[in-house]
Amino acid sequence: MDHLLKLTKLIQQKHGRRIVKNIKTNSTSSGLNGGKLAQTGLITGLFLLGTTPAYATEDLGIIQVESTTIDDKFDAKREEPSNIAVISGKKVDKQHTQNIQQVLQGIPGITTELQSGDSLKIHIRGVENQRYMGEKPGVAVVIDGVPVFERTGRVNIDMDNIESIKVIKGGASYLFGDDALSGAVVITTKRGAQYAGVHLGTEAGSWNYEKYLGRAGFANEYGAGHIQASKRQGNGYYHNSDFRTKYVNGKLQYYIDDFSDITFGMEVSDREKDSHGTVDGLTASKLDPKSKWIENDDYTRMYDVHLEKFFATYSRDFDDTDNLLVSAYQFTDQTNFVSRPINGYRDSSNAVITDPDAYAYGNDYYQVQRGIKTEYRSAGDELAWMAGLDLRANSYENNVEYVNSFRYYFGGPLQGPGVTDDNETEEEMQAVYGEVKFRVADPFIVTLNGRFDHIDLDYTDNLTNLKLDRYFDVWSWRTGGNYEVNESTDIYGNISTGFRAPSVKQLFAGDMDPGGGTASNPNLEPEEATNLEIGLRRKFSIMGINWDLDTAIFQIDRDDYIMSSTGQYGKNPDGLDQQYQNIGGMRNRGLELTLRSDSSRTFWVNVAYSYLDAIFTDYDNYNLLLGNRYPSGPPPRTFDGDIVGDADGLCEAGEYNPATQYCIEHYDLGGNQVPRAPKHHLNIGLNWRASPHWTITGEIESKSSYYADELNWNKVDGHSVFNLLANYEREVGEATVSFFARVDNVFDYDYWNTARGSYDSSSPGTGNAPDGVFNMEDVSIVVNQGRTFTAGVSISF
Repeated sequence: MDHLLKLTKLIQQKHGRRIVKNIKTNSTSSGLNGGKLAQTGLITGLFLLGTTPAYATEDLGIIQVESTTIDDKFDAKREEPSNIAVISGKKVDKQHTQNIQQVLQGIPGITTELQSGDSLKIHIRGVENQRYMGEKPGVAVVIDGVPVFERTGRVNIDMDNIESIKVIKGGASYLFGDDALSGAVVITTKRGAQYAGVHLGTEAGSWNYEKYLGRAGFANEYGAGHIQASKRQGNGYYHNSDFRTKYVNGKLQYYIDDFSDITFGMEVSDREKDSHGTVDGLTASKLDPKSKWIENDDYTRMYDVHLEKFFATYSRDFDDTDNLLVSAYQFTDQTNFVSRPINGYRDSSNAVITDPDAYAYGNDYYQVQRGIKTEYRSAGDELAWMAGLDLRANSYENNVEYVNSFRYYFGGPLQGPGVTDDNETEEEMQAVYGEVKFRVADPFIVTLNGRFDHIDLDYTDNLTNLKLDRYFDVWSWRTGGNYEVNESTDIYGNISTGFRAPSVKQLFAGDMDPGGGTASNPNLEPEEATNLEIGLRRKFSIMGINWDLDTAIFQIDRDDYIMSSTGQYGKNPDGLDQQYQNIGGMRNRGLELTLRSDSSRTFWVNVAYSYLDAIFTDYDNYNLLLGNRYPSGPPPRTFDGDIVGDADGLCEAGEYNPATQYCIEHYDLGGNQVPRAPKHHLNIGLNWRASPHWTITGEIESKSSYYADELNWNKVDGHSVFNLLANYEREVGEATVSFFARVDNVFDYDYWNTARGSYDSSSPGTGNAPDGVFNMEDVSIVVNQGRTFTAGVSISF
């Protein structure tokens, strides 16, 4: 018994000693879920200032810095001046999701552009919703201290290996540096003594979905550790959308003494995925939702991704107030895929290519991210501070070569074979950052953050021996405060910034590809975003039921974001180069509100609502391409200038050059809505603990309409779907047996996962030939897969 008491004490020390005594933390850490109507949200929140406090809270006592970029052990919200949300790994596990979108949709302000399966892109507060899937999201995604960015522009997350998810809204470059324009999603993977023992599980679902998982762990007075392996596979709803994913991950934590420990972590994954299920146009979405038609082939396919992550973190507590964290990591991404479908073109012998799997290019991309971080923090009665150092050395190697030669038309010049791209980019970054908290008066705590980044970019073209370089020095900051109105009510607010450095392609496009139609601009400056936010946190009781409320209004301004001189995805007349410039302007305003009742009751509810008004404030350079720029057969290239149309979206007789068969119309899009940014998003979770072993959850997920294009010509209808989940858990001797069944989109509602368009690209029945009109037939669409069933069983002992 003495040995067990000693072990318990040590485990408590290792997992609880860093939470300083007498700090008020949020009572339920299962995550933010809540909301209400925009027009009544703040009024409701202010009204609730006068309601009865739900329960007494401890005195704030010592001030502590919770901010960290390394290990998210400091999750108190009471003194935090920004709107944040925390979701526990236990809640993630009990949701039994297949992708992180199903978890994050319960947080207001989060939008995820989902293609299929777990292929998605995370956005916060509508920032960068106008960009397509393969580009950076404007959100820092950090996993175990590693700022993750994959070649696909998406992020792959093992849903079975999450200890917690923390979402920080608003500019977060003051902590995470580059690309944290609108916030950060910080994921900590499973750790600690609670994973001692053995866990086995299996799942099955629609379209031959299967999952197998096994985990084994230990815990004793010297440390704790576990290793986990999982496999997911399925045929997918869409044509050629088979996928297979294998994960092996684990952690080993060694307790050096009562005040320090070191943790080693690893994750290795292999992912194979084919088509994303994109179709071209409204007609195809109705007649070919699974993307079986040849003309609906994805531009990129057959992804083979190998990811490796290794890290070590050292933690040392010097006393009850001071802590040191040091972390070193390496993350590698080896991605292979094919691009440019050539089915229907001609081969080297001028025969028509009839293979739907025929693609022109094979792409081989290898990325390595290495880094060292260290943070020292100190807490006190009147002052707390944290200082950090962030060193990164990243490399990106890109190789593209022809895997099939082809001709665009009979007798045309042969494209391939050979290598088309062989280049590498070295990115080095050194940053210092810090946070200071101090008590101005007994109820008012002010927080100041600052970060300085020095970024070096070096590019080498191995085919031409071209070498290019550029560096940037960028400051980021946050100023905020938290005012304690009473024991259960806080008002908070902040101003924060985010930035994104220009890419090598944006800086040197003309040097890298002299014939590509885009001029270099080495004078580009980093993009900046400024976030202003005011919010209210309130705990109250109505009719004996305890509630948590968190509401905030915000505005994000961007005055210099980088875009092409012809528009984000616009086109220039032949013979004229476009150029990336600091010319874009955007303003995102909104309200976010979360409301949740006491989850210890038989019935409880989580409601999340967000209102978003995202518009372009400066966008006077959009060029709309109409007509067939590249007609079949050898086109006459005697360019004598494009005739600008009358900006009616029709390439009419007399408005285009018959020799080139296209025209370009110019538009000023200032005041237009940002595409794929719905104004209203409501998520309601209704929970019923039917018995000590059964929990039933119904979820309503609702989004209003949005535009698929920057011109705001093509509107996508809103949708509401109902999801249902049943969990059963029971102790059987020394084991815990669990069963679940989940149905997504219970009523099989027909809607689109995403839609995007920017120019006249196709017309039904013409083999994707442009027809001189820009409308819904030119929009790329991913149709939702409809009603989906998943069920599984697990045992832990």
